Amino acid sequence: MNLSLPRSAGKWVLVLMASVLSLFGLHSTAQASHIRAGDIQAKSDTTYPFGDKRNNPRRIFFKMVTYTDFGSTKVDEPAVTIFFGDGTSSGKNGVPRFSRVQVTEDTYRNVYYFEHTYNADRSYTVSYIGENRKTGVQNMSESDQQTFFIATRITIDPALGINRSPVLNAPAIDKASFQQVFLHNPAASDADGDSLTYEIRESYQAGSIDNSISNNNTPIDKITTGFVFPNQVSAPGVRVPYLNEPTGSGAIFRIGLNDGQLVWNSPNRLGDFNVAVIVREWRRTEFGVREMGYVIRDMQIQVQPTNNKRPTVNIPADICVVAGVQLRKKITATDPDNDPVVIEAYSGLIGRRVAPATFSQSNLGPNPIAQGIFRWTPECGDVSSQPYLVVFKATDKPKPGETPLIDEKVLRIRVVGPRPENVRAQQNINNVLLTWDRYACQNASKLLIYRKEGPSNFPTDTCQTGIPASSGFVKIAELTDVSLQAYLDNGATSQLQRGRTYCYRIYAEFPLPAGGASLASLETCVTLQGRPAVLTHATVDITDRTAGQVTVRWTQPKTSGSFQAPFGYTLYRGTGRNATQQQSEVVKTSSDLKDTVFVDRGRNTLENAFTYRLEFFQKDLANPTNPVVERSGPASTVRLSGVPNESANQVRLNWSFKVPWKNTEPGRYTVIYRRNPGSADFVRLDSVQRDTTYIDRGDKPQFPLRPGETYSYYVRTNGTYNDPNLPDPLLNLSQRLTVLLVPTPCPPVVTVQSDCEQLKTKVLNRPGYFPAPGETYTNQLTWELNPKDPEGCSTDIAYYRIFYRRTTDTDFTLIDSTSSPVRSYSHRGLSEQAACYKVQAVGVLGGRRSALSAEVCVDNCIIFELPNIFTPNGDGINDTFRPRVASPLRKVRFQAFNRWGVKVFEGDGDPNINWTGNATSGERGKGVQVPDGVYYYLAEVEFADANSTKITYKGWVEITH
Repeated sequence: MNLSLPRSAGKWVLVLMASVLSLFGLHSTAQASHIRAGDIQAKSDTTYPFGDKRNNPRRIFFKMVTYTDFGSTKVDEPAVTIFFGDGTSSGKNGVPRFSRVQVTEDTYRNVYYFEHTYNADRSYTVSYIGENRKTGVQNMSESDQQTFFIATRITIDPALGINRSPVLNAPAIDKASFQQVFLHNPAASDADGDSLTYEIRESYQAGSIDNSISNNNTPIDKITTGFVFPNQVSAPGVRVPYLNEPTGSGAIFRIGLNDGQLVWNSPNRLGDFNVAVIVREWRRTEFGVREMGYVIRDMQIQVQPTNNKRPTVNIPADICVVAGVQLRKKITATDPDNDPVVIEAYSGLIGRRVAPATFSQSNLGPNPIAQGIFRWTPECGDVSSQPYLVVFKATDKPKPGETPLIDEKVLRIRVVGPRPENVRAQQNINNVLLTWDRYACQNASKLLIYRKEGPSNFPTDTCQTGIPASSGFVKIAELTDVSLQAYLDNGATSQLQRGRTYCYRIYAEFPLPAGGASLASLETCVTLQGRPAVLTHATVDITDRTAGQVTVRWTQPKTSGSFQAPFGYTLYRGTGRNATQQQSEVVKTSSDLKDTVFVDRGRNTLENAFTYRLEFFQKDLANPTNPVVERSGPASTVRLSGVPNESANQVRLNWSFKVPWKNTEPGRYTVIYRRNPGSADFVRLDSVQRDTTYIDRGDKPQFPLRPGETYSYYVRTNGTYNDPNLPDPLLNLSQRLTVLLVPTPCPPVVTVQSDCEQLKTKVLNRPGYFPAPGETYTNQLTWELNPKDPEGCSTDIAYYRIFYRRTTDTDFTLIDSTSSPVRSYSHRGLSEQAACYKVQAVGVLGGRRSALSAEVCVDNCIIFELPNIFTPNGDGINDTFRPRVASPLRKVRFQAFNRWGVKVFEGDGDPNINWTGNATSGERGKGVQVPDGVYYYLAEVEFADANSTKITYKGWVEITH
């Protein structure tokens, strides 16, 4: 259906408006309608960007562009009033117009320049009220009687530098055709490199005139009367074929958040339509993203009838270009009616003073095809993390009487920095010296140096800036002086080792707000001469709790020259597979380079793994007070674990290690050894490769498994450094593991009961709180075994383990155990009854443990009872209404009502209530005693337990004086 636009008498409003505008200092030559569209642009003072003179960051330059009607009215605005957002305006004389140019057969383009100096650093909204809008706007009521309002917000913050608002390069008026897709793009750009986002919103007018006058000379805006978005005027409208959008009922009107592409699919009424577009600017800083301001453009769309069909503009795919390299792209357009087509380009890149882009059309078409060439050579200052947008607009030139139609597409161009050139790496004693050419873009903020062991296959895509984490490179340095051409990698970030090949890449990052990065340099590699001392073995010789033994081995270092004394080894040992350097102790120091074996005796290898680290040190000639240290490790012993399955007919083995060599390379087999009951020797059972687990199923004829028997295992890993100059293979043994083949104990099924009901019976006949001093709670646990979870589980239990947690805790704690066959437990002495429990069974054979039972919980015992009578007569006996007995309370909200439902009392300040019978509301007023009678209460009680339990109680009480 069509939108009904209401009528209202407006002539007296215009008269009043003219009077009020004169109070503001607004300039109006007549009370008539003429304004179509407009926006305001702003920028910080850039008068003296260099030299001794300094610009004033609070001095802001503005440019306002408006589009006004030509021909149908003689209304003109040679001067306008601007409101600066700080309580001031441009005053009585206003801002004079700089230029007025006819841009279409019915439209003028007006330009006004002005400036203002603010007295404080903050954000300001600059606005303009125009009188009045052009007549006949279809999507608002009586547009010729509504003012025209636009605004721009700018932030003054010297810490963020210069701030220039977005510039909207495309005109704010455009033409559309009935039931044809309408496209428009403001082609906004931001000279500071800030990111832009786009929104559509309602057109606005000035609000209440009286309020505007009293609002410190600052207009109050509001949505224009009767406004609806253009697609809602003739609801529901239709959608016509466009890209991948489905056709059918329901016209759409939208704008791209990041590219500003406005689409109306499709107009269903002829005439003029207005809508506002907000372009917001966002600045990236080291502290995050900050909104710097916005521009509100009010634009007009003129929908006209035509039999013409839209042209199609063809642009290349989005592209990345290196600063300093010319971009040259062909843009073409075709027209289904074979009409000539004019191609235009809109962007902040076109027409700027430094490194401008150009677009020139060579053919209008149709034969040869309409085409033009876009050219741009970006400079180093154009590098940005965000793409530049160029809007290409194709407008056909139909037969006389037909409305020209357009197609529009956005080309995104991201400018990246050039790669650092001629990066070279060479060995410098035990260090690596990197050199490179002076970087081409000296406006970069830093050079980042990355290193990787071994060469890489790095992508060469122009859009791939920097170095991705997936490449394996690690950052080792940041140089903030981009004029530097050398860096010495001395292994300070991560150590260098002789015999290893190290590869390097460098790239540049650029300063905020534009940001951006360069392509990475080509890879350069160097192999350090010599060979480091590296750990090769940490093998368990003897498995014992007190007399265990581990043998540790390493290689002797080699160098092309000679080591600088003092030099030698330091070997560290830590307990556990994940022991850190800080958790380790020195177990060997030697200056004999041939001494590469350490036998670590007296270790508890039965229960623990051990981790070793080796340091080779020598004097640093460049820094004699600090030695050069090469490190190897951590290298742990192989730790073996194993358990029978639930029915005790298989054994699952797992082993773990943390070593600098590789134990799971293809072709490297881990061998599993087993000793059968009654045998003194271990025999090879099986082997696996690239795995750290094995299931002994007892299915080999010579290796059966019998329940109740004890079996012993160990594994031998086979490792390598994949280095022909190092020993190979590296064979290391785990500790010996004994496994008793018994089934898993059946898990308990637990129930828990509290003594809450007994306590209530006990305490309800006495006044006061519960628990009284010395009184506690008891929870009673009982359980049974589930012999079918899993099938074949054992019911032969030695004892049970009891686990407990408060309901406010996360983890369970072992609190006690009970000997079988007892299957109950009393948890006494509890200050709070709320608790959760789990129980675990431990088998008689081998001490094997069941799975923990399911969690069972019990709530707090809550006791709260109010009396049914009290006598507030001042005799000191039963003078207040309070709980007769209660668990500890945190808060009580108490309300009392008379028999007619009138609330006579309400209070929540006293958890004990202590109502004295006075009325705080209702029949007698505050502070007056209520009369004798029966009253009904509502008590919302929050108890002072860990769960802050809340319960509402309802009841009655009789009051007698």
